Amino acid sequence: MKNLILFSALYLITHTVFSQETIKIQEKYTAHNKGKFFISWGGNRDKFSKSDINFKGADYDFTIYDVTSNDKPKGWHIDYINPSRMTIPQTNLRMGYFINDHYSIALGVDHMKYVMDQNIAVDYSGTYPNRNSFGEAIANNQVLLTEKFLTFEHTDGLNYVHTEFSRHDDISKWFKISDTDKIQVNCTEGVGFGMLYPKTNAKVFNKERHDDYHVSGYGASIKAGLNVTFFKHFYIQTEVKGGYINMPDIQTSFSDSDSASQEFFFFQKIIAFGGIFKI
Repeated sequence: MKNLILFSALYLITHTVFSQETIKIQEKYTAHNKGKFFISWGGNRDKFSKSDINFKGADYDFTIYDVTSNDKPKGWHIDYINPSRMTIPQTNLRMGYFINDHYSIALGVDHMKYVMDQNIAVDYSGTYPNRNSFGEAIANNQVLLTEKFLTFEHTDGLNYVHTEFSRHDDISKWFKISDTDKIQVNCTEGVGFGMLYPKTNAKVFNKERHDDYHVSGYGASIKAGLNVTFFKHFYIQTEVKGGYINMPDIQTSFSDSDSASQEFFFFQKIIAFGGIFKI
């Protein structure tokens, strides 16, 4: 009788252990995200809303209104993967961690480029010395943005350094994908907040051109994207991201008395390549 009880107990224990192991073996690696890390690198194209830009110095204080701008795309180029030239294109770097199966927190740098359009007429207010000396003065209280008068760009770049909180959902079944360890499709949405650390390239009047990094303000963003993961660990992700940037302290010369300020909205289209793994 004792032998029968002992045999039955051993059978139940063994059966339970092997059943649990079988479940673990059958469960897909992609079934859970909690505890996974990810990193991605990619590129972007940018659009910016019109912006009022104020310039201040020891002997000037003026604002130009409804200034238009563009990004500065590199196109498909080897510089995206050349370590010595990676800051030349418009790029996106992100590193993150899944706190559970659906939510992640990440640190990112969106390296956008902002170039003020030249040789356009804009309204202005305020004062500055030597008016009419830069080929800028025109009628109707406007100025022409000549290169002698003003050049202004964040081209190395408009760096949005931020924290991002995102949700991720597996939508592979929508595409009738059964083996998600081979191909998995996810959608993602997120919000971000951070600081602006641009390298502003500016020349105001005849002052020496200034081109340096400076913490200039803050930004906030929202995004939505589609992620396709291959063989558990490698993915391509496309995103659209919109946000708001406010920079009240832009450095425009080597003098602390010279500065600029502006605020605007931005829109990004992003494609990135990455990896996801557990340590």
